[in-house]
Amino acid sequence: MKKMLVLFAGIMLLLALSACGQKSQGDVVSELNEKLGEMKGYKANAKMTLKMGTEPQVYNVEIWHKDPSFYRVNLKNEEKDQSQMILKNDDGVYVLTPALNKSFKFQSEWPENSSQAYLFESLVKDITEDKSATFKETDKHYVFETKTRYQNNKMLPYQEITINKKDLSPVSVKVMDPDKTALVLVEFLKVKFDTTFDKDSFDMKKNMTSAQLEAPVMAEVQNEGFAVKYPENIGDMNLTEEKEITTEKGNRVVLTYEGTKSFTLVQEKAEVVQTSVSTNVNGEPVDLGYTVGAMTGNTIAWTFEGVDYMLASKDLSQEEMIEVARSVGGDPVK
Repeated sequence: MKKMLVLFAGIMLLLALSACGQKSQGDVVSELNEKLGEMKGYKANAKMTLKMGTEPQVYNVEIWHKDPSFYRVNLKNEEKDQSQMILKNDDGVYVLTPALNKSFKFQSEWPENSSQAYLFESLVKDITEDKSATFKETDKHYVFETKTRYQNNKMLPYQEITINKKDLSPVSVKVMDPDKTALVLVEFLKVKFDTTFDKDSFDMKKNMTSAQLEAPVMAEVQNEGFAVKYPENIGDMNLTEEKEITTEKGNRVVLTYEGTKSFTLVQEKAEVVQTSVSTNVNGEPVDLGYTVGAMTGNTIAWTFEGVDYMLASKDLSQEEMIEVARSVGGDPVK
């Protein structure tokens, strides 16, 4: 009898110790917010894979954040030599395209106004604010499934966020469509918390110059042609007119789509700016997956692979315009 009591006590002790090792969802959320409150900044490197076109596109993402509101996100597609930088400092939010010596300046609430799959504090906010978020614990990770906070893109409503149990750093993020198919995958390769930065680490001119040392400004190529690209996600709209116009800068192609709704897509060779001057934009930076565009009212403008694009529509919602713009990034398809 005594042996059985000792055995029973041992089992109960093991169960108690096991229970102590398991943390509740609330415990982990509290720890994440505590870490966020203590954090002064971080540097991270990630690989972002987009599966929205015919072929997956892979980007290297370098993230710098200095508390409370300085950001530097460098997106680079090495295969296509496409590089852009999102920069936020006391002057505003900038989107830099170093190869064209161009920058756009926004008075924007970015990144607070939407989910950002590569920003740690945005992920913590998503986890904290979604009261219906699910949670599970593995040997090395905490895994959350939450709703996203994309203002203009309800085609990506869910995400799976994996957190390292050891230091609470992000491991991976899968952003999913309504069918829970992952269309965006962010894999964090390195995260270093409490990093210190130089005084001018977030200065626009310094970052433009340093980026151009890595990828020099493109030579003048205005006389060369470019491959016209056609959006794939057009619903029941059809291409009704394709018009080529000769301008002082070269050729401009205007595509007109009509159906239950209509839109116009303009493409022309991007101009390399000789003197770097920021263009003020009365709108919001918008993530198109393969590049960052500028949304103002019923238009979206962006640059990709040396070509300027402008999508305009009085019929499409902003969400629908983003979906059309995202689908232009693939191979030319009529």
